[in-house]
Amino acid sequence: MSVRVLVVEDEALAAEAHAAYVGRVDGFEVVGVARSAGDAARFLAADPSVDLVLLDMHLPDGHGLGLLQRLRAAGHLCDVIAVTSARDTDVVRHAVAQGVVLYLLKPFSYPTFRSKLEQYAAYRARLAAAPDEIVQHEVDRMFDSLRPAAGGSLPKGMSTETLREVTSALRDATAGTSATELAGLVGASRVTVRRYLEHLADTGLAVRQPRYGGSGRPEVEYRWV
Repeated sequence: MSVRVLVVEDEALAAEAHAAYVGRVDGFEVVGVARSAGDAARFLAADPSVDLVLLDMHLPDGHGLGLLQRLRAAGHLCDVIAVTSARDTDVVRHAVAQGVVLYLLKPFSYPTFRSKLEQYAAYRARLAAAPDEIVQHEVDRMFDSLRPAAGGSLPKGMSTETLREVTSALRDATAGTSATELAGLVGASRVTVRRYLEHLADTGLAVRQPRYGGSGRPEVEYRWV
């Protein structure tokens, strides 16, 4: 049986993209798209069989956490994956406290989105196969399903900490930045920084373009999406 998904997203293009992404992952089906907290609450009241809500935090009629509180108070036990640009650690903390099982930051590529749904699917599969009473290692395996494999989806030889530093520096840049310029800010070699920038570009989080004006071959510059 497919996982029934409600997409809660106020931006039309993003809602359409997220619904299309869900449709590309085996074992999942979109049963509705809500553009506001009110629409989501009404949809779930009419169809409580929704398994999973993809929840944006910034909604036109309230915060996603407020909607989540209303759902829990009404007895809805559907799982929730936050799909949002909200990077405030306090929001993340409250989301976890209210039962959000995964947290996906915008912008993201389809492979990243798919990996989150696959983690969730693995968790549900283990939960469904478990006996009525479980022992500790079975609980650990269920929760491990919601965590990415060691090293995440990064290519071999790349570290999460360096990726975080390069990403932060690129996001703070007010204009297109080259690997050489960013290397000076991060404190790593140009070759190393360029590899991380190329990874960000390949996953859709940054764009690359040639920079003209100097002598010789044009330099490549990168911009955060």
